[in-house]
Amino acid sequence: PTLADRILQGPVPLDEALSLARQIAEALQAAHDKGIVHRDLKPSNIALTSEGNVKVLDFGLAKLTEASGPRPRASGPDLTASPTLTSPAMMTGAGMILGTAAYMSPEQAKGRAADKRSDIWAFGCVLYEMLTGRRPFGGDDVSDTLASVLARDPDWRSLPSIARPDVRMLLERCLAKDARQRFADMSVVLFLLEGSRGTHSTGPETTAPISRPRERYAWSAALTLVAAAAAVLAFIHFTETPPAEPGSIRFSVSPPAGMTLATGAVTSGGVVSPDGRRVVFPAGPRSGGATRLAVREFDADEAHELKGTDGAIGAFWSPDSRSVGFLAGGKLQRIAVSGGPPQVVCDASGFLGGTWNGDGVIVFAPGAGALMRVSASGGTPTPVTVLDESSKETSHRQPWFLPDGQRFLYAAASASAAHSIFVGSLDGRLKTPVTMSDTQASYASGYLLFVRQGTLLAQPFDVTHLTVTGEPVVAARDVATAPAAAIGDFSASTTGVLTFRRVTTGAPTQLVWVDRMGRQIETVGEPSDQTSLQLSPDGRAVAISVYDASKGSRDIWIHDLARRVRTRFTFSAGDDWTSAWSPDGRALAYSSNQTGLLDLFRKATDGAGTEELLGKNIGNNRYVYGWSNDGRLLMYVTGRTRAQTGNDIWVVRRSGDDEPQPFVRTSFNETDPTFSPDDRWVAYTSDESSRNEITVVPFPGPGGKWQISTGGGEQAHWSPDGRELFFLEGTKLMAVAVDGRGAALSVGPVRMLFEARFRTDNYLGYGVGSVYDVSPDGRRFLINVIDSEQPAQTPITVVTNWTSLLR
Repeated sequence: PTLADRILQGPVPLDEALSLARQIAEALQAAHDKGIVHRDLKPSNIALTSEGNVKVLDFGLAKLTEASGPRPRASGPDLTASPTLTSPAMMTGAGMILGTAAYMSPEQAKGRAADKRSDIWAFGCVLYEMLTGRRPFGGDDVSDTLASVLARDPDWRSLPSIARPDVRMLLERCLAKDARQRFADMSVVLFLLEGSRGTHSTGPETTAPISRPRERYAWSAALTLVAAAAAVLAFIHFTETPPAEPGSIRFSVSPPAGMTLATGAVTSGGVVSPDGRRVVFPAGPRSGGATRLAVREFDADEAHELKGTDGAIGAFWSPDSRSVGFLAGGKLQRIAVSGGPPQVVCDASGFLGGTWNGDGVIVFAPGAGALMRVSASGGTPTPVTVLDESSKETSHRQPWFLPDGQRFLYAAASASAAHSIFVGSLDGRLKTPVTMSDTQASYASGYLLFVRQGTLLAQPFDVTHLTVTGEPVVAARDVATAPAAAIGDFSASTTGVLTFRRVTTGAPTQLVWVDRMGRQIETVGEPSDQTSLQLSPDGRAVAISVYDASKGSRDIWIHDLARRVRTRFTFSAGDDWTSAWSPDGRALAYSSNQTGLLDLFRKATDGAGTEELLGKNIGNNRYVYGWSNDGRLLMYVTGRTRAQTGNDIWVVRRSGDDEPQPFVRTSFNETDPTFSPDDRWVAYTSDESSRNEITVVPFPGPGGKWQISTGGGEQAHWSPDGRELFFLEGTKLMAVAVDGRGAALSVGPVRMLFEARFRTDNYLGYGVGSVYDVSPDGRRFLINVIDSEQPAQTPITVVTNWTSLLR
């Protein structure tokens, strides 16, 4: 039988308990003398013979320390130094490890290395359980048990009244949560146990008042000797070679069932909380629709969604890890991860990063211009940085508070491809250059983290002098980035936890011809990561942006539908996104970030000549969406300038000689503009009604405004004759009859044509360009659909003790 079997019968009498405890201590001392740490001591691992002898069993999780002297060294990591329970998130069968968790020392529960003091902790747990009949640290599940180990004290009132103060003192020192305050060696425990022989009370009849002064004297002498022994042992302990640093633990986090990670240039894949216990990420239905935030606790099996965060982008944590800030519906908001409705902090029509300090101050990037500060409880934002005109800075992005909560890192965007990383301060007086990066930079565990060419680098950083030292060291490779928005898909906690997502080719999509009922006619090309499609005016070719994994960027390709041949059209080192055919089909305008920002270029579709930069950039990314049918104007979308407006619609002449002019410029977000066939109307997407809806206005204006959709709408397209308007409502392609021949627009009822698995990723808040187009005869649609029911995604990688990777 084991000690666990004995305890099931009830508490062990004091005499018997101390006798057993002495034998257990002797066994552990013998193991420790040979450099062996048990690491899994518990009643079920202690056998009792019929003669009353103790056998300590099951050294299957034991660790051999350097105290055992020279031993063969295997190549690779020393796996014997790993903690007993690496991570609750990595374990299955919670009931099977509950017993182990109840006896784990605080350092083991935190995933740190165990030494002989961890065995002393477990010994204290076993002695407490013998005397009381119950464990000192319990819970309904592993999480509760570990929380009890880390945060709560045993119920000392449960000790039997017969137990003397010396026994409680022994237990308190064995169960000190700080290992440095625990007995450093089993010999001290044995000394006290030997001294307790014959000194404990067994009942009133053996307790004589005359003995108490003698006992007090004996215990005072014993404690003096213990203190002296402890001092010697402490000296020995602290001059020993410290235990090897524990290795890292790596696991993956996926979205809730039926959801998919919604990542893009303003939405990182996941952000770990400051305490390193959970990660927040945006997720959307696989069938399409609004994204919302989800939180995965690392000690839980599944993530849970945060209700009220529909359309959220750019999540960031409060310093206490209890709340998350985000942008949705043109408002900067916050929500408690424990539940409840979100609270509005302030208006913010755009978002490129936020950070939150312990004094309740949020610093965020509105998308263009300087960084702003606002109280987390709400208020009016005020500038906290100033753009440098001489350096041609266009915006400050992705702030990250340093530990003092007064200074912060941020990325400064300019015409160059890379971003300058600076340190700013809440009083606005500080602007110290640090390094260059393709993305934001953050600080954790003494290192500056940033990305260059897809590689996550860590470089020692002096937070006092604000300087990097030494050389950058690789922390992870092939990290997903969106350089145009200064975003790298990584984050780090204050507790040594790192999260990142690797580059993914995205969900493979297939171009498919369908009729007006959604019935498939034929497929076009092979599945690939492709987006932003637009048919040529004659319907014989389609331009599409395709991701090239070999060079980590996107190019425009032209697919000849008759010959069934796809040829590469652009060759820049940057990303080429949306495109638009000229009315005669002889030229293609497209957006490319080869100059640093996404800008407008034009090139002949037959490949002759060189590309031409169109117009003057006013300091933000420009996404082309349409060419007027008379060939004179190009229409594009750009983010805000320093004026606090939303994403706006602009026009520029084809010649590019004139200054660009705003067409729709409000405090809301306007995207996906498209000219009607007669150039008299423009349809576009607007979030003025708190969600995306299709709006039509006269061109060039002024005039009225008509909201076409009522249940949500994006990506409008006109029929070739201008009598119909098509748009997406989630996974549904909708149609509405329109008549724009008069001064007012006549609009009929909205009807659904068909439903399909349209690609629904989100980049820069503008969608991924068009995911469908209409044939010249208006009878067919070329649609871009997800190639499988469950497209492959790169999950969020979580690494604990990530700094161990650097060595």
